[in-house]
Amino acid sequence: MSATGREPTPATSPGDLAGSLSEATFVRLVSDATGEALAATGLLARALDDTPFQASVVRPFEDPDRTTETDITVAIGRTQPTADVTLTDRAAATAFETARELGGTADPALALAGTIAAGEVDGTVAEAAEQAGLDRRPGVAVPGTDLADGLAHSTLFVAPFSGDADAARATLADLSADANQSADRSADDHRRLASLVALTVTADAPPRAADAVQRALRPTMGGPFETVGGYADVLDAVSREQPGTAVALALGHEAVREDALAAWRSHAARAHEAVSEATTGRYDGLFVARGDAMPTGTVARLFADFHAPEPVTLVVTDTAAAARATDGRDVSETMHAAAETVGGDAVGTGDRARARFDVSTADFIEAFREAV
Repeated sequence: MSATGREPTPATSPGDLAGSLSEATFVRLVSDATGEALAATGLLARALDDTPFQASVVRPFEDPDRTTETDITVAIGRTQPTADVTLTDRAAATAFETARELGGTADPALALAGTIAAGEVDGTVAEAAEQAGLDRRPGVAVPGTDLADGLAHSTLFVAPFSGDADAARATLADLSADANQSADRSADDHRRLASLVALTVTADAPPRAADAVQRALRPTMGGPFETVGGYADVLDAVSREQPGTAVALALGHEAVREDALAAWRSHAARAHEAVSEATTGRYDGLFVARGDAMPTGTVARLFADFHAPEPVTLVVTDTAAAARATDGRDVSETMHAAAETVGGDAVGTGDRARARFDVSTADFIEAFREAV
């Protein structure tokens, strides 16, 4: 049977949420395993000042409830029947505005990273980042100074060198005689690299790829990583790979930086391998990719943004699935219907959803096709 809690609790305004948080003596923050939700969690937690709180990242299908008594529970990026407040749409931007309402100094780099991870930069957050002196430069968003490493492991796009640091290094060598270090490249070098990435990413790709790749270009500088876009990429990966490290990163603990980068590399390598090796099929309005164990949510996003010729993408393994829609439809309802048909579980909101099931992959795909 499909998972419960499909109807979110009512959202609230930044002012109302700030008022509730300021009156609480203990706060619980429950983050979905996404970069945007993680950033929003970090923004709210940092703004609580001396108020005790509990923050956790909960993967799909994990039980979010805890026995700890709290005054207010905020579910971020996910639905939770026991939550007092749910932040889904514009989670990072709403958390940023709430943090400012609380009177603290909200981190514009973390907020901007959250909106980049969500796939659409929020105008209010972008303006605040600019006012805080976070400048943009030509080039490509990566989390470290090693450009080859950054290009190969970025999940902000899919390119011929994705997942292969040696191939990325060769691409850089062909582009310029300079070293692979970001600091050693001139503005013109960065512009040529951005042009190359844009061209290779959009070649033979659906039109939406041209928009999707933009969040990786002309990166904003600032935050704990080389670029804010790289920060967003790491947040999204580590939230899915290592929830404990993810929370520490969102709270601003520099000690977990290398662990977070290692999780990002591992996540990206598995995602790009899955994209390159998946068995794909195309139906009327639906693109399906099948493969072995993989980070299905990230793989579904990469296919949907950069490969899928249809508006709905379904990525399936032997026991799990993830779906993305790029035409504005509510694919979570489709996923819930498919999961219910085969006796599985589904979670998700809006244009993205996940499922788990105990039937053949073919049976689940057929159930999803019928529901689309």
